Amino acid sequence: MSTSPSSSGAAHPDGSPVRIGALVPLTRPGWVEAGRHVLAGLETAVREVNDGGGIAGRPLELLVRDSAADPQRAEAAVEELAGLGVAALAGEYHSVVARAVAARADALGLPYLCSSAVLDALVEQPTPWVARLCPAQSHGWRTYADFLLGAGHRRIAVAVQPSVYWAAGTRILREHVAAQGGTVVELDAVALAPDAVCEELVRHGATALLLLVGQPDPAVPIVRSVRRDRRLAGVLIGAPAGQPEFAEWAALLGDDGAAIPFLRYLPEQLGPLGMSVEAALRERLGEAPSFVAFEGYDTVTVLAEVLRSHGTDRARIAEAWPQVSVEGTRGRIRFSRTPGVDVWQWAWPPVQVVDRDPAAPDRFRVLHSG
Repeated sequence: MSTSPSSSGAAHPDGSPVRIGALVPLTRPGWVEAGRHVLAGLETAVREVNDGGGIAGRPLELLVRDSAADPQRAEAAVEELAGLGVAALAGEYHSVVARAVAARADALGLPYLCSSAVLDALVEQPTPWVARLCPAQSHGWRTYADFLLGAGHRRIAVAVQPSVYWAAGTRILREHVAAQGGTVVELDAVALAPDAVCEELVRHGATALLLLVGQPDPAVPIVRSVRRDRRLAGVLIGAPAGQPEFAEWAALLGDDGAAIPFLRYLPEQLGPLGMSVEAALRERLGEAPSFVAFEGYDTVTVLAEVLRSHGTDRARIAEAWPQVSVEGTRGRIRFSRTPGVDVWQWAWPPVQVVDRDPAAPDRFRVLHSG
């Protein structure tokens, strides 16, 4: 799958495109809706770059590969894209996949700008080849923990599936909440049926349940069970990883999917660029764009600027990360070395805790900003 360059813009003397490889989850078990939004952002930005004359007169071309949430499949795609001569890699949503992509990119000396995967340990050791737009999980999830604590929640349960990502999130929450005198108890979402999760919430006296699980299963059945249990009427359901951001959530759960706080990476108000891009993304997607779509757009915006200023040599692109200063849809993007994060990191994009308004589930309410 590839995205052809726009035919408009300046003439291209040698006719050869500048290629960027893009990895996104487009089929199950990947989070397909998230992948579609990342891709919409990437493609919208590519079209705008080419409408503006491309990269020194050469068209920008996106070579898209479906990661399907499979690290091995993604690694094979990185090898293929490297062989096809891409100048850099972009994209990915799932942290376990992005980690595999980053490892192969590092080994091959191929610049990789991660769009939307937050796991702190994206690589095992510091690398000059990888940069990231989205905030590290520790930053965003501590903000989420601050929201919970500020709302008075000290006994928090997490329904969790086995995953490096979920395990890291649980550890971040536990450490941050414990420092404020709270507790986090783990409920095995594989071993426990949704009704059994409800029994455990009652037994532990939890006032909040966080869904550290896949979407739609088992997240949707758990939400339905908790909502229907009168004993749990006062329990807050939360989803820090952002499941309620997407239209599928509202379609599956209706009113039950409202008032479930999640993390998103948008400012209180978009500036002129953000508003313009939002309109373009809305037209492309046929629905309101998520923050993930903005991450995709900003990824290409950064790479295009680096390619214009430093050329297409891979080593020079990697050397350019600390020199980046680009106006994105959500603020000015700069990369730095951040303690505990071994890639070049934008520190930080805006972080919000939001939910769907029970009075109008298509409308989002900002509950907390970090």
